[in-house]
Amino acid sequence: MTTYKSIFGKPVKTLATDPDNTEAEGQIWYNSTSGTFKSVEGLEAWSAASPVITARTQSGGTGSQTAGLIFGGFSTAYTNVTEEYNGSGWSNGGNLNTSRNLPGAGGTQTAGLAATGFDGTSNLSSSEEYDGSTWSNGNPVNTARRDVGGCGTQTAGLVFGGYVAAASNATEEYDGTSWVSGNNMNTARYAPGDFGTQTAAVSATGNPGTGVVSSAEEYDGTSWTSVNPVNTARESSQGAGILTSGLIFGGDGGGGSPLSAATETYDGTSFTTSPATLATARTRLSGGGTSSAAFAATGYTTVNTAVTEEYNKSASVITAAAWASGGSLSTARFGLASATSGTQDAALGFGGYVPGTGGTNSTEEYNGTSWSGGGNLATSRYYLGGSGTQTAGLGFGGYTTTLSNATEEYNGSAWTGGGNLNTSRTLAGGAGTQTAGLVFMGGPSRTTATEEYNGTSWTNVNPTNTAKTGTTGVGIQTAALAAGGSTTPGVPGLSASTEEYDGTSWTTVNSMNKARTSLWGAGTQTANLAIGGGSPYFADVEEYNGTDWVTAPSLATARQHLGAAGTTSSGLAFGGDPSTAATEEFTGETSALNFKTLTTS
Repeated sequence: MTTYKSIFGKPVKTLATDPDNTEAEGQIWYNSTSGTFKSVEGLEAWSAASPVITARTQSGGTGSQTAGLIFGGFSTAYTNVTEEYNGSGWSNGGNLNTSRNLPGAGGTQTAGLAATGFDGTSNLSSSEEYDGSTWSNGNPVNTARRDVGGCGTQTAGLVFGGYVAAASNATEEYDGTSWVSGNNMNTARYAPGDFGTQTAAVSATGNPGTGVVSSAEEYDGTSWTSVNPVNTARESSQGAGILTSGLIFGGDGGGGSPLSAATETYDGTSFTTSPATLATARTRLSGGGTSSAAFAATGYTTVNTAVTEEYNKSASVITAAAWASGGSLSTARFGLASATSGTQDAALGFGGYVPGTGGTNSTEEYNGTSWSGGGNLATSRYYLGGSGTQTAGLGFGGYTTTLSNATEEYNGSAWTGGGNLNTSRTLAGGAGTQTAGLVFMGGPSRTTATEEYNGTSWTNVNPTNTAKTGTTGVGIQTAALAAGGSTTPGVPGLSASTEEYDGTSWTTVNSMNKARTSLWGAGTQTANLAIGGGSPYFADVEEYNGTDWVTAPSLATARQHLGAAGTTSSGLAFGGDPSTAATEEFTGETSALNFKTLTTS
């Protein structure tokens, strides 16, 4: 008798609880607790990811879901900006030598290829190679054009189709040094979707100049062959994968409308419409990856967009990182401080400025659901610094009616006076604990002064490298981080610089991707979020991993002079300017197996 084990090599087990990820894939089991047969069901879906730094359209895209690359495009002008994706967020890379939109793309994040495009005046023949940090000019293609299809690698690249003075059918191959002409496509077209390699490529959809088409062609390194068409005719879609396992997604029905969210898979013979659709329908997008793990970034909706989405085909349900509404503060305010080592379900916010009232001494505690009143500060103040925890907090500096050097300690119910700062200051960064605190920078005159607190008194220590106000701080006294702020008044003075403190001295490290002031941080020196800021109001969030800053999901409410707490997987943001009581909770990306209960129906 044929059994499940003889077919699949695994017996049907009886288990009291569902197995873990390693055991469950490809397995059927009987759950004795629920009295049901269960298995893991594969699925495919797009999920939200961290936005790009510069919203744009018509950029090139290549690489993988965990090492992606986009470059060029059009934002408010033709751009040379490059961004790199690590599967979590985006960071700035080296700029193209020539600003361009609509380029052909190929290669990887550390060996990328950009060719052709449009610089706002004329079609381009130039090509460039990327080594993971810098673009170098390569030899030009033979036919200057834009809006081509492109795929392959840096040493075996391919561009085809595009727009010259009309739709083109020209094909060119790159060997890492020179471009040579290949055989023409069967159908001239621009704005195709594309994927594959130099000797096994697919071009699908596009516009021959008479309207969008559904036709598709395969290239074998010598000639193009017409194959089965896509199900939804369109132009300006994006592709990912290889000839025998590819994807196309997004685009439009011609002239930018209607926008498409459709995804189609290709198995080397036929295109099949996927149940997975982009959450944001868009055209002129960029992307890359494989048929089971792709990314889609940028594009055009009714405006240029920074939206990124990830496509996954697996046995797991991926829940994207996101901010969600939490319980509101009792008192809307900005310029408040928070305990930098507080958590999402044990946070502390105190002081601040209440419009129409002025500085406040109000303290509130968050339990993961709602805020409740705590003991009041002895001195009402705003733009003060904070550190510590909900039951052992530290507040220092700020404005009362004048600049303050006062320190107060919180025990979970009441504030008591501590040792005064040596340098009165406001809008300073803070880190550490109640008995091992740290304050640095601050205003109004912008200082590099750093002080350490031992639970009784403050001591001057080595200064920061840059004098700033409005910086954020996270970490402990022997491993702290300062990020952002303002070096001079006004927007030109906004800073993205970051410094790390080791308990003795400050070291300048990689900067944030976006300059801003009056932000707040959550986490540790090597794993933290920089949240909000200005000027005037930003919703931007960035994550630091101890080396690099990458974009993270944005706040729902843009704000500066806010409070924050928590970690990179469980964060909290509250209050801020414009004066608000809004609280948002951050949850990092999670993945879980897609369990399915089997029935006879």
